Amino acid sequence: MSGPQNDTGRSAGAAFSAEIARDAAHRPKSNQIRPLRQLLPFIAPYKATVFLFTFFLIAASALTLALPAAGRLLMDCGFGVAASSPYCGALGEGAGGRALAPYFLSGVAVALVLGMASALRYYFISRLGERVVADIRSAVYAHVLSLSPHFFETTRTGEVLSRLTTDTTLVQTVVGSSVSVALRTMATTVGAVAMMAIVNWKLALMVLAVGPIILVPLLTFGRRVQSLSRAGQDRLAEASARASESLAAVSTVQAFTQETRETSAFADAVERTYEVSMRRVRVRSTMTALFFSLILTAVILVLWYGAVQVQAGAITGGAMLQFMMYAFIAVSGAGFLTETWTEIMRAAGATERLMELLQATSDIAPPERPAALPHQGAGRADFEGVSFAYPTRADIQALNDFSLTVEPGETVALVGPSGAGKTTVFQLLLRFYDPQDGTVRLDGVDVRDLDPETVRGAIAVVQQNAPLFSGSALENIRYGRPDASDAEVRAAAKAAMADGFITALPEGYDTDLGERGATLSGGQRQRIAIARAILRDAPLLLLDEATSALDAESERLVQDAFERLSADRTTIVIAHRLATVLKADRIVVIEDGRIVDQGSHESLMAKDGLYARLAKLQFDTAVAAAAE
Repeated sequence: MSGPQNDTGRSAGAAFSAEIARDAAHRPKSNQIRPLRQLLPFIAPYKATVFLFTFFLIAASALTLALPAAGRLLMDCGFGVAASSPYCGALGEGAGGRALAPYFLSGVAVALVLGMASALRYYFISRLGERVVADIRSAVYAHVLSLSPHFFETTRTGEVLSRLTTDTTLVQTVVGSSVSVALRTMATTVGAVAMMAIVNWKLALMVLAVGPIILVPLLTFGRRVQSLSRAGQDRLAEASARASESLAAVSTVQAFTQETRETSAFADAVERTYEVSMRRVRVRSTMTALFFSLILTAVILVLWYGAVQVQAGAITGGAMLQFMMYAFIAVSGAGFLTETWTEIMRAAGATERLMELLQATSDIAPPERPAALPHQGAGRADFEGVSFAYPTRADIQALNDFSLTVEPGETVALVGPSGAGKTTVFQLLLRFYDPQDGTVRLDGVDVRDLDPETVRGAIAVVQQNAPLFSGSALENIRYGRPDASDAEVRAAAKAAMADGFITALPEGYDTDLGERGATLSGGQRQRIAIARAILRDAPLLLLDEATSALDAESERLVQDAFERLSADRTTIVIAHRLATVLKADRIVVIEDGRIVDQGSHESLMAKDGLYARLAKLQFDTAVAAAAE
């Protein structure tokens, strides 16, 4: 068997876990915010949500900036500290502390409205983030499923899944949270700085002067925290990879009594993750201590100067309180924006990776004006002078000047050594690839003139590894034709000799088969896959050693079913066990991508060529095994 998909040296779980580990370092932050613009097409359909978010963002920011002004009003006017100030207006006369209730009630009203505005701001931006990420995930997944196998030869599955999960989560965090908080913080920070200048421009200049002193260490420590966060992700990926690999092969681990060794290896990986995380915590703690120390020191110094100004009568106590509240909003906002900016940059990098997937193009695309197959397709397959090499192995010809015609209703078996090109015949028929030279036709139509969905809709396939999906037996068989009735599903199962064991399951056809059909034996999985192909009822049937996992009795029964099915459809069988194709109408022998012989079993045995040698080797081995 040839083709890049035949590397089965590692289990799927082990391969996936290794890919997670390799992908751990592939989550860089972007150097610019520009990639986030590519999210606009996903945001544009939700203009009403964006408008409501913007409205409540402005309202919440304005109310936040109103609180310091309310504090000044309370101190200067409510307590009568500066009742004669023009700031108090009509409230100045006689306020003197005798009518505090209106001030506090006004503050309560502002707090209630602020709380409501903040909640609605959070609701609408979170709703937008969830909706946008859901749309991105659906769009990326749908696009990836449409890509040709060549894409998956050059892109690791773990990489794709990482983008669908980790990267979309980063985007969700930013769109649904960080951007909202960043915009609110920017609005309140800019507003606070402007209000500080209005209240007292000298004090405002003092605060702005200490800003760089605070921001420089914050930026330095922020980059260190980010670096350690990525290192922590790497170590966590290593631990996850180790666990995934062991759990995917848990029966092997237990059979070789390696539980203690695997537990120890996983514990070591977890410990490395913990050590990196603690380094990040220590740096973050130092940064926090430094930040608050500098902030408090600056506040005390500015307060000291402001107190001197109050004593001198240059400003009122209420104005000083208002200024300090604005200063706190501005300085803390600047610190918070530093952390948020790091998240936004990481999200920009994640967006870039997601958009790369959406921009990936398939090597196999439908033509602008696809042709149509005959209404009553007969399943005729033609290969005319086909030469093909897989893109990842362009120097190795999988098929070389290969010509073959399979007549409607004919059963043809493809035999030959591993790597001869048998699976490649299936790959080209299904239009997973197009040949570099020659033509592949289905019912007389060049497959390159057909939409890939049209080609595959006329073919039913039973693969060697019988892939199943989590879900019930009924759902797995119906995968061949989603609109099939329960009765048609059961009829297909009976034809594939699967009805007996399915009925015996705890819930019959509604029994959940587990991930990849893990609760079934290999032969049972194969028979469900055969039933799925039977239900497809396509004119062309491709069997990749479809009975390889069956016991002798089941194999005989399924062979009988296939003989009945083959009477009115074209069947091409890839055979490793030559005993399963003795009744084929024609046996085609392939070696090094070429047809070296063809005919019936008897005629090929009489020629004493490659087929005879393969048959003799298999049958002699089987006889020797039976004698033992």
